[in-house]
Amino acid sequence: MNVSIIKVGNSKGLRIPKALIDEYKIEDTVELTLKDDCIEIRPKKKPRENWKNEFQKMSENNDDELLIPDVFEDEDL
Repeated sequence: MNVSIIKVGNSKGLRIPKALIDEYKIEDTVELTLKDDCIEIRPKKKPRENWKNEFQKMSENNDDELLIPDVFEDEDL
């Protein structure tokens, strides 16, 4: 696919077709990676995107125990 370089203020930019934006779920930010002689553009993922589902699976598998004590030994109750 060929896309044109366009002027954006004092810079230049790429116009990404809406179909690609929708297909790859690109929102506000992308991640650019320089590899050899090309530029990879990837949607920026949200760090906690799947946490809710993963916590639900842990709960269903009874694998959601605390890794550190809820109360410390020197803590007054």
